[in-house]
Amino acid sequence: MTDVRTTARQVIDRIAAHVGTPPRATTVDGFVAGDPDVAVRGVAVTVMATLDVLRDSVARGLDLVVTHEPLYYDHHGTSEAVLAADADPVHAAKAAYVAEHGLVVYRWHDAWHDRRPDGVLTGTARALGWLGAERPDEPGVYDLPSATTLHALAVHVAQALDARALRYVGAPDSPVAVVGLQPGFCGFDRNRRLLARQGVDALVLGEGHEWETGEYAADAVAAGACAGVVVPGHLPSEQEGMVEAHRWLTVLLPELRVELVRAVDPFTAVPVPAATRL
Repeated sequence: MTDVRTTARQVIDRIAAHVGTPPRATTVDGFVAGDPDVAVRGVAVTVMATLDVLRDSVARGLDLVVTHEPLYYDHHGTSEAVLAADADPVHAAKAAYVAEHGLVVYRWHDAWHDRRPDGVLTGTARALGWLGAERPDEPGVYDLPSATTLHALAVHVAQALDARALRYVGAPDSPVAVVGLQPGFCGFDRNRRLLARQGVDALVLGEGHEWETGEYAADAVAAGACAGVVVPGHLPSEQEGMVEAHRWLTVLLPELRVELVRAVDPFTAVPVPAATRL
């Protein structure tokens, strides 16, 4: 009997057919490494295809890696040629590992965000216990189950998203009842609009430029426009979105092993007493 196995391209074609949103005219989604027409044994779903994630995937026998973030360090995928030309040792090590183990890597970013509801926002809200609390016609704005303080919100976000280096701007005891949520990096304008929106007390965002969103947040707090901003970090803010993707893909691809491969938040906070000055 002939062993007919599913190729990486067939997997991605099925995802595209069922995700429920048309592809963007210009998109970062696509195969970024490997041969799409090889048969695959299993699918690794991850938020960020770090070298550790790739090693974990190989150890589990998963040869198609579906990653939300880029393989080589820039959103538009244009840095690989420069890194290769520079003989960058980090790029070289990663590229060699991908080639040695015959990995196929697919970037799945735009379509999962464009899905309605947004797949990443849904997964992050679920982890935070806010699913179902989103305000009608206000995507990313949630009424908290009970009023809390900014510090308590920050602690909850850190614990729920396993954010080891979370920071926040604002007074710890400021009351918070309505929260805006922006996983990942959305840019200053979107962050500003949520912070300035009447009735939104605080914003939880993955990351933002400190000279834009950070400065604006400090001024917004000083002006009494909001309670503050909670910043868990990019990876923790979107990891649960790929947990949601894993849940969805497991149902869509019943003939394949589909496993979540978590990326570890690379940042560790150093606790320094508030009075300490260098």
